[in-house]
Amino acid sequence: MKLLTAEQVREVDRCAIEDYGVPGVILMENAGRGAAHIVNDRYGGLRPGSVLVVAGKGNNGGDGYVMARHLENNGWKVETLVLAERSAISGDAKVNLDILESCSASIKYATNVGEIDEVLEHIAPPVLVIDAIFGNGLSAPVRGHYLHAIERLNALKVPKVAVDLPSGVDATSGEILGIAIEADCSISFAAAKLGQVNYPAQSCAGELFVVDIGMPKQLQETISEQYVLVDEERAFGLLPTRFDDAHKGSFGHSLIIAGSLGKSGAAQMCACACARSGSGLVTLAAPATCQPLVASAAAEIMTVALADQDGVLIDAAFDALQPLWEDKQVVAIGPGLGQQPQVRQLVNEIVQHCPLPLVIDADGLNALQNKTHILSQRTHVSTVLTPHPGEMARLTGLSVEQIQNKRCEIAGKYAKQWQSVVVLKGARTVIAAPDGRVWINNSGNSGMASGGMGDVLTGVITGWLAQGLNPFDAAVLGVFLHGMAADRCAEQQGSVGYLAGDLLQRLPAVRQLLLERG
Repeated sequence: MKLLTAEQVREVDRCAIEDYGVPGVILMENAGRGAAHIVNDRYGGLRPGSVLVVAGKGNNGGDGYVMARHLENNGWKVETLVLAERSAISGDAKVNLDILESCSASIKYATNVGEIDEVLEHIAPPVLVIDAIFGNGLSAPVRGHYLHAIERLNALKVPKVAVDLPSGVDATSGEILGIAIEADCSISFAAAKLGQVNYPAQSCAGELFVVDIGMPKQLQETISEQYVLVDEERAFGLLPTRFDDAHKGSFGHSLIIAGSLGKSGAAQMCACACARSGSGLVTLAAPATCQPLVASAAAEIMTVALADQDGVLIDAAFDALQPLWEDKQVVAIGPGLGQQPQVRQLVNEIVQHCPLPLVIDADGLNALQNKTHILSQRTHVSTVLTPHPGEMARLTGLSVEQIQNKRCEIAGKYAKQWQSVVVLKGARTVIAAPDGRVWINNSGNSGMASGGMGDVLTGVITGWLAQGLNPFDAAVLGVFLHGMAADRCAEQQGSVGYLAGDLLQRLPAVRQLLLERG
């Protein structure tokens, strides 16, 4: 599903009206009518209850007026509350407010806290609220009587439908601007907005619907794939073909550099995830102290013992790694390595000198703190970074809160700066490329918040790189299948308490499931 920023939405609207001659009032009518149809289908059991449509003074309010008219026509009892003076309504919104008035609809106006309270105290208790206050245009924190209105609406224990997106949400970043409507569903027009499918906005957006408002096909085809919500259809399109006469050498040889004493499980899970994702061969290079442990735990994985001290790799291991990666297609580094100074030195040397695509995670990322400039020097070969928000904070110097409020913006900025694919993990993982693409993953669940999940993801992405996918596609497909495997775990075992090892076992099955559904 393609996504649009607030600025892109405005440009598409402008093109439809000015370049293609589609009147704005027609687009508004199509939007409101389509949204009302969804409300009738989704909440029909509440009819003929009272619906409260709360409108702002802009075009989002105009969509609300159209909805109010169509809902009234479909048997609902509709009250419309306008959070502005009548004289402040203009343009296409005024046209539809005039129509609503001519239909003898119940319309009230409120421009301060007292008037809002008075209206809400005297109308029939609503069974459903339509939020048409701000929509796409909000960019500053909610204040004044608008803030009070949202507080009062959120306090109502009835479903709330957000028109376009919940009022209070930044349409591009997904940041909640002080307060936002807590919606049961959001009905977007023409295309979904980048912010509404991303956290933190996703926490208050509910189920997402997209209404076709009659944008010309030629205009729709000009919308780029800079921003995309990755679903099964998109992921299926990335699956490479495996021919029946292929052999293990056809699908790449991966090198995993991971593990330390007490953290050998991270190395083992990463290597096994790589193999289960389809890498033809996998070699795990681990500290000599840990090598017997990982070798006995994963019989299908080849292992190499590297120089260590007290179970932790030392920089002298670099000499053994150089000939080791000569016949490989990809190298992954980081899971369970530890954060000792000698480990950091080793990681820095590998990043600077490894001639192969690199996937860097966990302690590999921690080693790059204050050293990220060496990433942009890898112009000859690709790099994939897989930080969680805490690791991203250490790499950028930003706070976790700053990162979480603008996940897409931050991931996109540093993907370009570091000339690397950035996989910013978390709910709705963001995958950003140096060329400006920022895609959002739509698989996975909260049960993934447990140890080892990141180690498995590193192996999965490495496995797809080994099979010849480019770094961005490997990251997108790897993240989606990783989340899809977690969704299968949640379905079969429950949403809490399954482990990274449980997810690991399901990787081949979800790949097959994706093939069959495709």
